[in-house]
Parts: sequence; structure tokens; C-alpha cells
Amino acid sequence: MSKNLILCFSLIFTAFPSLAQQREKPNVIFILADDFGWMDMSNAGSQFYETPNLDRLAKSGIKFTQAYTASPVCSPTRASIMTGKYPSKTYNTDWFGAPQPDEISQHWTRDKPLKPAHYEPNMALEEKTLAEEFLDAGYRTFFAGKWHLGETEEFWPENQGFEINKGGNSKGAPSTGNKYFSPYNNPRLEDGPDGEYLPYRLGDETVNFIKKHSDEPFFAYLAFYAVHTPLMTTPELEEKYIKKRTEMGLEDRFEPEWNNKNRTTQANAIYAGMVEAMDQAIGKVLDEIEAQGLEENTLIVFFSDNGGLSTAEGSPTSNLPLRAGKGWLYEGGIRVPLIMNWAGELQEGKEIQTPVISMDLKPTILDMVGIGGEAEDEDGKSLKNLITDSGKLGDRPLFWHYPHYGNQGGNPGSVIRKGDWKLIYFYESQQVELYNIKNDIGEKQNLAAKEPQLAADLRTQLFEWLIATKAALPRPNQ
Repeated sequence: MSKNLILCFSLIFTAFPSLAQQREKPNVIFILADDFGWMDMSNAGSQFYETPNLDRLAKSGIKFTQAYTASPVCSPTRASIMTGKYPSKTYNTDWFGAPQPDEISQHWTRDKPLKPAHYEPNMALEEKTLAEEFLDAGYRTFFAGKWHLGETEEFWPENQGFEINKGGNSKGAPSTGNKYFSPYNNPRLEDGPDGEYLPYRLGDETVNFIKKHSDEPFFAYLAFYAVHTPLMTTPELEEKYIKKRTEMGLEDRFEPEWNNKNRTTQANAIYAGMVEAMDQAIGKVLDEIEAQGLEENTLIVFFSDNGGLSTAEGSPTSNLPLRAGKGWLYEGGIRVPLIMNWAGELQEGKEIQTPVISMDLKPTILDMVGIGGEAEDEDGKSLKNLITDSGKLGDRPLFWHYPHYGNQGGNPGSVIRKGDWKLIYFYESQQVELYNIKNDIGEKQNLAAKEPQLAADLRTQLFEWLIATKAALPRPNQ
């Protein structure tokens, strides 16, 4: 090769980053399920649901056994993932669309002893989101599915760091059109052929994005509407699980939970079909990553926005051995699956038992791909050393603040977890419940009376945190 030709190539590569340099920026695919419970994977122990692709992801990646959402309902958790902050700080403490305290006169909570705290029904544009971090770092950014972080268009994904938005709007469920089947009547998703099933469509949209941008660094956020109500699956999958339910001799069983009934068996055929359909869509994405040869350059994260729905709205799943489910501050409402997978980078089949929470995801992902990490105004901690070096995160308390009445039966409350101990403060009764989660994962033994000093200390720490974050509180209902 002549010296002139070498010089020419040198000038080109100096002026423009090479493909090799671009590919040094790892891709990220973040997959978020809706209302998917801690026990809803066959890898987690479910005998009824079938999730071969999630199992494959967990088997070749890292599984967190004590991963928590920031809230027992969707919007607050979704905001915490995007911002790295506790919802009590951003005042996004309830699902967007829930009644404000001055709106309960026509709501089922009108005769409750407390008025819920006021909450902000939009994720503020001033927050620098996870997507905006990637966009600023030169990534292509893509969103598909459920957003539910803003009442109006100015707060939708395309104004929060995503270049492409397929389906994200103000809705918390596919409640328009034919719902889970096309036509969807979704302002951010073109209708497909009549009868097209939404989980498959969102998986296909993500696959198409990967194909188009396989030679560029990308951040793809696939946020399924599934397995949120309305319960709808394909006829084939429903028939499959009706047959399986019969063969297994399963029955619908419940136990009391306050004034509600909590499902204790996984036996809903339609819900099982929704779980498998979502898993199939995830399989399409994983297959495309392999087809493009991107496994060693792609971090994949799977998470859920809150626990499984077990006490209302059809009570389609069971979270046992965890107590209760979505809308409750017990473990069933806030403990969820978390899987991280990165071929060649993360240890296969590893389980991490350290408690982690949804605010940790933003700094962890940014730290792992080398474009950021923990920010001073954020609450999340990077889990990179915990994941890669078998290090420790340190002894830190975790907090939850849900000053609202849940549609599923839960009451306004706040929580601190420190070590193996978890204290719940209920605003109606002004009483606490104290559990040792290590010894009593089902939260059956309230130890507040047996451990009064510990309960008092944790209560004090919880109140100090509420004051420090200027958390909005429920008020007496006159």
C-alpha cells in the first residue's frame, strides 16, 4: 500500500469514528413487563406458566432474588427507572390517572378516613432521563409499548429522550380499540392487520429497530403492556392452558388478605397465555441479537414495574410464598424478577441475594456501558461491582412511600427495609408491622410487640427519611 493511500485512510478515520470505535459502545436492551410477579417465571418455580426465553436469559445471565420496585404500582416505578430517584422526591407517588385528593368525592375512596396525598401526574421534563443520557452519548434510542408517565403529548417518550416511539402514550393499559388486538386506536402505534396481537407487534417493532441500527450503538426500551389487564390472549394459547390446567388438576384458590381475597394458585389460563406470548416476543428479540452477532456487545435487562395482580381485578396470578400483590406494600407488591445478561461479560447462572431497587437501574446501566454512573441528586446506586466483582453494596436502608389507597386493597403506608428487617407504617391506624424477611418471607409474624426497641428505631429512621425527602402525606378526610 502506498504512503499516500495510508495517509488518506488515516485522515478518514481521524475525521470520522470507525465502525469498530462505534461498536465499542455496548448496546442496551431494557425489557419491562407490566404487573409481572416474582413467581411468574418457570425459572422462579412456576409449574403452570411457560417462559423458556426468560429462563434462557436467566440461565446465561445474572438473576437477582431480592429485587424491588420503588412502588407497588406502575407509574412511580417507571419514573424511578428513568430518573434514578425515589418517587417521593419527584412526587410521582401514584399511578398517573388516579384521583387527586380534591377529586375523591365521586370515587370509591370518598368515605375513607384519609385523603390521599397529592401527586404529580407527569414525569418532569427537567429530569434527565436514562434515555437522554444515551442520546447525549451518541446512541440511537427507541421506545416500544407502555409509557404512562405523562397526561399530555409533551411528556411522552419522544420528548423524554427517545427518537422513536411505538405505542407510548398516557394510557396505562390497552383500553382503546380492540385493546390487545388490532385495530388498537393508539395515537403512537399504527394499526396492524385485524387480529394482530399487541405483545407480538411490540416484539416485531423492536426487532425491526435492531435490524436497522445493528451497526450503531443503540438503547432499546421494550415496555410491554402485558400482562396488565384486560386479560386477553390468543385462542390457541388460551386453549393450551385450559387443557394444561385440567391435566394438572388445578383449581382457583384464595385466602383472606385484609378485606380482600388473595389468590394462592396459578391457574388462570388466559393469564398464562399472556405470559407465554410476552415470552415469545422476548424470544424474537433475543434471536435477532444473536442473528446480528451482537450478543457480546449487548447488555440485556429484564424487570417488572410491580408485583403480580393477586387481590383484585380478576386476581389472575399468585405470588406465594410472598404476601399479597400489586397495590400492597407487602413483598408480593414490590418484589419482582430482575435479570441481567451480557454474553462474555457477566457470569452465567449467578444469583445475587443483595436487596436492590429500581432506582439502581439507571446508574448501574450507565456505569456498565461506560457513559456515566451515580449522580449526586439521584438515589440509585451502581451495582456494577456487585455484579462483576462479587463485591458488596454496603449496608443501606431501602424505603417505600405509597400515601394512597390502592385499587387492589392496599392502604396508605411507608416502609423501611434495613438488613433482614422490614417495618411498614400504616397512616390510617398509625401502627407499624415488623417482619424479619429472611426468616419470614411471607410476612406472617408481626414482631413489633416482641421487638419494640427495634420497631421504634426503624420507625424513627423512616420518619427522618420522609422529612428529608419532603414527602407528601395523606391527610384526614373531613
